[in-house]
This record gives sequence, C-alpha cells and structure tokens, in this order.
Amino acid sequence: MSTETLERAKSAIPVKGFLDIKDLVIPQGEELVKAILKLKEEKNAVILAHYYQPGEIQDIADFLGDSLQLARQAKETNADMIVFCGVHFMAEAAKILNPTKKVVLPDTMAGCSLADGCSGEGLRKMREQHPNALIATYINCNAETKAESDIIVTSSNAETVIEALPKDRPIIFAPDKNLGRYLSKKTGRDMILWDGSCIVHEAFSMERIAQQMADHPDAKLIAHPESEEAVLKLAHFIGSTSALLNFVEKDDCQKFIIATEEGILHEMKKRAPHKELIPALVFDESCNCSECFYMKRNTMEKLYLCMKYELPEILIDEELRLKALKPIEAMLDLSKSIK
Repeated sequence: MSTETLERAKSAIPVKGFLDIKDLVIPQGEELVKAILKLKEEKNAVILAHYYQPGEIQDIADFLGDSLQLARQAKETNADMIVFCGVHFMAEAAKILNPTKKVVLPDTMAGCSLADGCSGEGLRKMREQHPNALIATYINCNAETKAESDIIVTSSNAETVIEALPKDRPIIFAPDKNLGRYLSKKTGRDMILWDGSCIVHEAFSMERIAQQMADHPDAKLIAHPESEEAVLKLAHFIGSTSALLNFVEKDDCQKFIIATEEGILHEMKKRAPHKELIPALVFDESCNCSECFYMKRNTMEKLYLCMKYELPEILIDEELRLKALKPIEAMLDLSKSIK
C-alpha cells in the first residue's frame, strides 16, 4: 500500500468515520482474531467493548460491560492505548478520564440518538430558566453536554445518584425522558425532563410485546428503563444492561422476553445457555429484533485497522475536558458501592 493511499484514507475519516483502505488485504476469520490480539500485545492496548457490540467483538474484548463498568475500566487501565468498541460518547468519556493515553474508536460515526439530541447550549438555557436546579445528565451525551452538568448518571447508578442529591434543589434530567420519568417514580423526586429518547428503546411495540407475553405465559418480560412507559408497565423486571444480565442468570424463570438492544443476548446466552431468550418485538413487523445500527457500525475489520494505524483517535480540548471531568468524577465517587 502506498503512502498516498494511506493519507487519502486518513483524510476521508471525517466523512466516512473510519479508515477505508481499498487495496489493503485484511486477514479474515481466525487470522483476523490473531492479528488483532498481536496488535494488542505490541501496542500495550486494551479493548473495551459494550454489551451491544457485535458478538465477535464482545468475544475478543479484554473488558465487556455497560457504561458504568466501562467508565471504571477506562479510568483504571494501565494500557498505553484504549481501543473503545462502543459509540462515540463512550470513547470520549474514556479520553476525559485518561488525557495522557491514546483513545481510538473503530468508527467515529458510531453515534447515539440521545447524544445527538442534547446540547450544552440547550442545558445552559434550561439552567437560566431554573437557576436553582441541579443538572443530572445521562452518560449518553457528548463532552460539551457533560461539561454543563453537575453530575452524570448511568442506568446502573442513576437511582443512587438522584437519591443522593439535595432534597431542596430541583433537578433537571437530560437527555432521556423515559429514564427520567422512571427515576422520578422510583425516587419520588420531581424532575424537569429534557425531551429526548433512544431510537432503539422507543421502537418496542407494547401491543406486540403483550401478544408475546400471551403466547409465552411462562416467560418474564425484562426491560431497560430507556424503554417507553407503556412497555415498562408490562415488565416483570426493569434494570440497566448489567442488571438485566444478572437477572436472567440468577432468576429461577427459564424463559425471558428481552426489551433492550439485541446485542445483549450474546452474553446472556453465555451466562444462561439453558434458558430461552426471546427478543421483544418492535413496531416494524418486518423485523423481530431491536438493533442499534450505531453500535453495529463497529466491525472486526474496522477494529483491526483502528489498532494497526491508531486511528480514528479521540481528541478533546483540555479546557472542555476538565469541565466534563468534574461531573463524571462526582458520579464515580457516588457509585463506589455499586458493583
């Protein structure tokens, strides 16, 4: 491959989101796995992957987890390079926590509808309207939005964080209104909600899920709190990604209807191979699953190229990073009791 070809591929990253090198022969199958593991060793890299990633990426990761678990791993790693297999805000959070380490993401176009729909400017305006309010922001947001927040939450620690906030201060919760509404009911705290939602979790159909429950009366419906209220009302259990995994693994029930991103089933099948797992149905009757196309933008081939050329790299302005760091560290401090 010529230097010119590589430079052309690098220059196209802002448009394509990844290194697209046409004439480079990329190993396949087991050889690709071996090549990635070799690069990991050579570069003292760590691969962090979210439960919603493609199964083969989950299998090769050093650490697999939800947003809270991955934030902790990112903070504690001794690796020189963090390879984040997730979406952009997750890799950005890893860089905020590790300014001296190189953080790379296989595809920078791996975004998030929640992050895209909320802005630091919007939060500043809400604070002006409610000057005494504390801003608690879901981790599914960009660095600018985090920087305007008083504290960050994940679905794993949100209830703990909200309950710890001063009772005499109103709370602005952004950007997920479904999670915010759920937390308000759980904690009894009235909250001013940003009008945002996850395109994956809002796609579930209450009517089709109700029919699934009728067809499988011995199954339990479990749902992520990003799901809409009508679905949550039907659920036997509501919890974060990691909580859903633990519930399936430990509960006596042998059949579950899963209302969250379908990538979680890969790890669920490993932990509970004898149990029947049924993806909850979405409104689109041509599809029997709910898949985040952002999460699935990352592939093994992109992961290989990302590690080989250490691109695309996540970079953050230092002033912005320091502002965004404070609410993340506040979250991690309050979440020490959560496994």
